[in-house]
Amino acid sequence: MFSSRAAALIVALLGVFTLVQPATAAPFIVSEAQFNRMFPSRNGFYTYSGLRNAMGAFGSFANQGSDTVKKQELAAFLANVSHETGGLVYVREINQSGDYCDETKPYGCPAGTRAYYGRGPIQLSWNFNYKAAGDYLGINLLSNPDQVATNATTSWKTAIWYWMTQSGPGTMTPHNAMVNSRGFGQTIRSINGSLECDGRNPAQVQSRVSKYQQFTGIIGVAQGSNLYC
Repeated sequence: MFSSRAAALIVALLGVFTLVQPATAAPFIVSEAQFNRMFPSRNGFYTYSGLRNAMGAFGSFANQGSDTVKKQELAAFLANVSHETGGLVYVREINQSGDYCDETKPYGCPAGTRAYYGRGPIQLSWNFNYKAAGDYLGINLLSNPDQVATNATTSWKTAIWYWMTQSGPGTMTPHNAMVNSRGFGQTIRSINGSLECDGRNPAQVQSRVSKYQQFTGIIGVAQGSNLYC
């Protein structure tokens, strides 16, 4: 048995140890007021709490590098999301008649060949993206893709999943583009570069850049370089 003096000493030492533990870094998150300024006409489905909850599943999202980099990354993500959804207005793609089923995949399209149209903040589309996102998140999105349009946290998670893990037509993930100072333009290339970059659709690129400039202004952070693709 410990003496009362020994026990007191242990408690004191534990208290000192607790005090000197390094603080866990927290991701940058816009305030709800800033979020509302960015998306004044947003669909009620896209909740601020849904975004916050989804961010908790991705420890490095808006949480890598300096405070400036963290703020720039979140501004870049939200700018692209705004462009994809008309300011967080659209939950589902307007034209849902497209065939986004790659039938060469062994898992096929169990929800139907026309069930994998764009949904959510990043407008997730194609059966292979629903499969990959669902596998990562532990949700069967391949069989029930409409979960991306009916659960706000899941919807935000699919957008952050793409941002953090997919390079699309680009050469790096949007996350890596921002934390490695490659610029906002590289995020466009990774999301829709094959249709917009290199002069293919400068108006769409400008739309994304303008949103990024607006959102960095709201947050109060420099835009950085290489805004175009």
